[in-house]
Amino acid sequence: MMSFFRSAEALMVQYAHYHRDRRNIATHFVGIPLIFLAIGVLLASPVWPFAGVDMTPAWLMWGITSVWYLTRGHLFLGLATCLVNGALISLAHDMLRAPLPWGMVAWQLGVALFVVGWVLQFIGHYFEGRKPAFVDDIVGLLVGPMFVVGEALMACGLLGRLHRAIERQAGPVR
Repeated sequence: MMSFFRSAEALMVQYAHYHRDRRNIATHFVGIPLIFLAIGVLLASPVWPFAGVDMTPAWLMWGITSVWYLTRGHLFLGLATCLVNGALISLAHDMLRAPLPWGMVAWQLGVALFVVGWVLQFIGHYFEGRKPAFVDDIVGLLVGPMFVVGEALMACGLLGRLHRAIERQAGPVR
């Protein structure tokens, strides 16, 4: 059994072993944020007033996962992941303030986003020819958002050391 508290590098390398096909990575760039957004929608209530702000289970989940990302030993990647996830949780709350399409209620929107996100994930893994990482290690569910953020940063020429470690141990993207 793998440890929940491995370093960002170890987690990213392990996750990368399941994600070397460009099409799979591309589906994850949409699917993973949709899943995180869906969870934000589903956890956007109840609302508890706390120190002048509206606290929800979604913000609590973001806070707990942020602590985890920030303690994986790669501060820049952890901060970037927290910022992206925070933007998704904020968007989830904003979406629920607007009229929902087709007369939906919040839980229906959350479920729809969740299902679409997972369909994209499984399409990507069809291209990859490999099962999703979380099947072998449940921590992969937390690593997914960090991996997508890391891939975006690497595409911008950042995280060179981490990128080299991933390619050395998991191979290049094909």
